[in-house]
Amino acid sequence: MQTLVASLLVVIFAVPSSGKSKTMPPVDPDYVYALATANHFLHAWQTQDQETAILLLSDRLKQRTSESLLDALLSSNVSKPQSFEIGRGKKLAPGRYQFPIALFQAKTKWTHPQTAALVVVKNGNNDWAIDRLP
Repeated sequence: MQTLVASLLVVIFAVPSSGKSKTMPPVDPDYVYALATANHFLHAWQTQDQETAILLLSDRLKQRTSESLLDALLSSNVSKPQSFEIGRGKKLAPGRYQFPIALFQAKTKWTHPQTAALVVVKNGNNDWAIDRLP
């Protein structure tokens, strides 16, 4: 009897469920580079590393963005923790990806994250840059 029960349990757990499993679609190598750049930029924002963050901006974005806007984004109250989430990105065009993001800053009361999108572009051979800020 124990052998029968054990055999039934093996069969039950070995048979896949009838529900559809969601698998992530494959990504190309450019997606990985773009995602790494988005992560690197947001880590620089999180740690208030202005130099690294600015180095990760595209030339086009640097020319079109005022210093005061960059200061507002990259200079916050360092004594309060801040963090981020990056969602699944999508390819906008060859060498151009958009990632939904949420920025979190600890405050004294409940707060909503700032949601936005980062656009990452390919500048050269595996050289990537942020082309749109949150």
